[in-house]
Amino acid sequence: MSGFQPFEIIPGDPSHSLVILGDHAMNRLPVEYGDLGLPAEAFSRHIAYDIGVEEVARKLAARLGVPAVLGCFSRLLIDPNRGEDDPTLIMKLSDGMVIPANHPLPAEERERRLDLYHRPYHDTVAAVIAETWRKSDKPPLVISLHSFTHAWKGVARPWHAGVLWDTDPRAVYPLIEALRADPALIVGDNEPYDGALRGDTMHRHCSMTGLAHALLEIRQDLISDTAGVDSWVDRLVPILSALTGLPELHEIELHGSRVT
Repeated sequence: MSGFQPFEIIPGDPSHSLVILGDHAMNRLPVEYGDLGLPAEAFSRHIAYDIGVEEVARKLAARLGVPAVLGCFSRLLIDPNRGEDDPTLIMKLSDGMVIPANHPLPAEERERRLDLYHRPYHDTVAAVIAETWRKSDKPPLVISLHSFTHAWKGVARPWHAGVLWDTDPRAVYPLIEALRADPALIVGDNEPYDGALRGDTMHRHCSMTGLAHALLEIRQDLISDTAGVDSWVDRLVPILSALTGLPELHEIELHGSRVT
């Protein structure tokens, strides 16, 4: 077995009470898994990772001076943004592409991937949130970064960004309002996906613990190069700085969940 590290921690100042997450930041695989039977081009597509998120997360963490946790393994190996009992935890088919190494998948192999990659990532997310909370003496705001394709099944997606959530609107409403203040942006509310997903990262670490949070999706073509990344970082730095100044976002508040 290789010494593959399933997560990367970007250190930051806990006094800002903000933690940034990038579940699908990278498209890497441990050496023993080779290419999962896929062509190389598969790992440049959205099925392998969230294009642009690693760069946005790194630059946001640096500019804001806050900690971040990045997933270092491809979602094709196992998806950290799924609960352990989710049928899409290890995909057999993704956007029309069969993943040969994932089907059939013995129960022992499924458990191995949970033990080596999925669980260490989530243990680290929990630890960084807890450490930030302990050192700042107040519950942190958690922002999860993702990206989505500009079109799906031949249909263009009009949104430049979307904010996903379940039942806690504390960070969501001001984030959407701030983004929509730019008349050039079309911002989705639970678009292009619904944020109510039991067992996903936000549910596990925030909904179940009462931490204010939001999942921000940015359209991939807008952050696929350095200029796009820098533009979005410039946009988000003042927005997230303002959010961390809202006292209600640093309180514990449990909400009922829409997911079943």
